[in-house]
Amino acid sequence: MQLTLLSTSDTHGFITPTNYVQRDMDLPFSLSKAKTVIDQLKQAATGPVLTIENGDFLQGSPLAYYAARVKTQPALETAAYNTVGYDAGIIGNHEFNYGSDYLKAAIATLDYPILCANILAAGQPAFGQPYQLFVRAGVTVAVLGLTTAYIPHWEGHANIAGLTFADVVETAKRWVPRLHELADVVVVAYHGGFERDLETGAPTEALTGENVAYALTQVPGVDALITGHQHRELAGVVNGVPVNQPGYRGANVGVITLTLARDDQGVHVTAATAALAATAAASATPAVLNTVAETSAAVEDWLDAPLGRVTGDMTIQDPAAARLREHPYIEFINCVQQAATGTDIAGTALFNNEGRGFGALITMRDVVTNYIYPNTLAVMALSGADLKAALEQDAEYFSLDDAGQLMVTPRFAEPKPQHYNYDMYDGIDYTLDITQPVGQRVTRLVYHGAPVKATDQLEVTVNQYRAAGGGNFAMFDPSKVIRENQKDMTELIADYLRANPVITATTDDNFRVQA
Repeated sequence: MQLTLLSTSDTHGFITPTNYVQRDMDLPFSLSKAKTVIDQLKQAATGPVLTIENGDFLQGSPLAYYAARVKTQPALETAAYNTVGYDAGIIGNHEFNYGSDYLKAAIATLDYPILCANILAAGQPAFGQPYQLFVRAGVTVAVLGLTTAYIPHWEGHANIAGLTFADVVETAKRWVPRLHELADVVVVAYHGGFERDLETGAPTEALTGENVAYALTQVPGVDALITGHQHRELAGVVNGVPVNQPGYRGANVGVITLTLARDDQGVHVTAATAALAATAAASATPAVLNTVAETSAAVEDWLDAPLGRVTGDMTIQDPAAARLREHPYIEFINCVQQAATGTDIAGTALFNNEGRGFGALITMRDVVTNYIYPNTLAVMALSGADLKAALEQDAEYFSLDDAGQLMVTPRFAEPKPQHYNYDMYDGIDYTLDITQPVGQRVTRLVYHGAPVKATDQLEVTVNQYRAAGGGNFAMFDPSKVIRENQKDMTELIADYLRANPVITATTDDNFRVQA
């Protein structure tokens, strides 16, 4: 007999096939297209099927933002997930972006169970149950839910107050043997990724505990492992365990097939395969689209609402160039941050390469498709040494190729693009010289016309992800936060534009990256 495990992960609320840059798009992803592929795979399966939603579904798309921040009605989004036919769901790190209360309200609207064994409140699972047993064709399958334990390094304290994030691998080691006493097959669904090369086992990133999927394949008794978080497209067998990771925004459906045999000792997995089924060529399932049709129309109208105008050019033609010398859009975002917190130093990132800055007319669509995260702001009390250390880490984003030309350091591009871990600052003047050794690349750092000293005390605004040390910025941590603005950056940008309806595309050219 064959047991098929289907999964989506990191759909981020992209229910319809659009990235919202404009109306009426049909892009090669979405939950609605994944549903079509899932139905096809179910029909083609020769045995029982379990379908798992592997986390990061509540945040990411403008529709998800609209449901959470504009209407505070999670069902406007989650109704679509209820049409897919999931047997179970997992919590992702971005599920906490709108706070635990909103997450709990969202879970209450789902018609499938949420599983999470390692996020605890008062020693008990805080969201749903740790596992679920499914009986299919006389076979009992246990699905254990796990979520990256690194969330406190990114998330604001208010959103995770009272929660404990237990070690993922240790949690698996406790649960998997117990589940094998209850079930024939144990599946681990983990919202986290791989920290090591799948073939050699060599570390591919700092071993912080954010991603521990490789270590999970070494836990005895794991029959299949579904992963996510990194937005990678992976499928294979690692340490004898079939694994997959189906990308981002519903671009793929993960497929793991287990061949099962029964003998006097019970049911055994005798063979396993893992694959990805792309959704690009699929049509969107009407039933999914219908659940959000009214909301989608309202979102499109909301996105087209005008907020302000630009004098000059604030469009981003070349994202790589915009990271080398200050771009008017980056200066504008830092200006908003400074105004919102009363500081004169601020740092921000160009989060991805999809944002195109602002045209002559700025709409809410422009705001949310450029500033894609629900960040709030934190003001940090930093020493001059702290600020220089942060800039040195930013400088690691760049390397030199064999011809001596600037390039993005590979670990920031693969396996998951991390453009959001390179910040650009306003309010200081600085130069990053990439010809110099790592740790010695800040060759100029000036504040108010004077060189910054290691002992200087400065107030610096960054988003709460960075302030908590997100991106492994060890010089930042919550103990250095002296005040916060709890309003979402999207709202702060909109408010700023309403107060300043005409902005000028200018820069003070305060930083440069050279080779």
